Amino acid sequence: MPICAFDIADDGTAVAVVDLSRAQKGYRWVHFDRADDALDAWVAQNVPELPGQALLQAETRPRCDRQDGGLILNLRGVNLNKDGPADQMVSVRLWVCAQTIVTVRVRKVFALDALRKNCEAGQAPTSVSAFLLQLSQGLNARVQDVVFDLADRVEEIEETHLSTRILPDHIGELRRQAIRLHRYMSPQRTALGRLTDAVGEMFGDAAHQREVSNLTTLHVEELEALKGRLAGIQDQHDSHVSAAQNSHGHVLSIVAVVFLPLGFLTGLFGVNVAGMPGLETPQAFLLLCVGMLVSAVAVLVFLLKKAWI
Repeated sequence: MPICAFDIADDGTAVAVVDLSRAQKGYRWVHFDRADDALDAWVAQNVPELPGQALLQAETRPRCDRQDGGLILNLRGVNLNKDGPADQMVSVRLWVCAQTIVTVRVRKVFALDALRKNCEAGQAPTSVSAFLLQLSQGLNARVQDVVFDLADRVEEIEETHLSTRILPDHIGELRRQAIRLHRYMSPQRTALGRLTDAVGEMFGDAAHQREVSNLTTLHVEELEALKGRLAGIQDQHDSHVSAAQNSHGHVLSIVAVVFLPLGFLTGLFGVNVAGMPGLETPQAFLLLCVGMLVSAVAVLVFLLKKAWI
């Protein structure tokens, strides 16, 4: 049994359909869950072969292709379910004809759920093209919320890093989130562009659908920019860390150079063998200390003249 099925009139009123074999009035929307055991048999009887295979695929990517007088349409929306983060996008598979829309989901798609509630309230899309428009707008609006939230978090990280040089631990997860969103939104931009052309040819009016396609392009461009900004923050942080390490290494090298002759002198005069000078001279220790100080100053002057410090 489908999740829902409606015959939708031109005024937006929708009548729930229990028997899918009865003659339809207006256009019909049938919505299935992929886990429905009866789905394969129903699709085999009511949908052409290639579109049927597209509806039943285990894995999909966004696409829009004309086939057998209709449209094979796969779209993605952000995952607002409790079983995963938003960037693990959920899929909706569609077969669209002049008077019939078949949708198949794997997990709950909130944009489709909103359309179902509108149908139950007597405010359904008045045509197939209006249905496609509302669905793509609903998917797009939820993607927009996630992209804008990600942009705000990236801006916060930029400001924090600029003032404190501290890089939060979750920047790696933000980069992965931007990459996963871009992975599906990039082909979805192409699919919605093709959908705009198809709607214009099949139903005549594609102005609003073109606006959705344009907004999707903006979201893809924003995701590309966010990926670049996150990579830039990481590169800048790595550069600062590398510069600090080089500076510390330089200081340690200078200290080692200064103390190298001092270590030689202390080692030499620490040898406990006969013949060491100064053993019988009370001023020998003072002279040794003065000599070590002069040696250290001489090394520092040498380094300064060579511009090594």
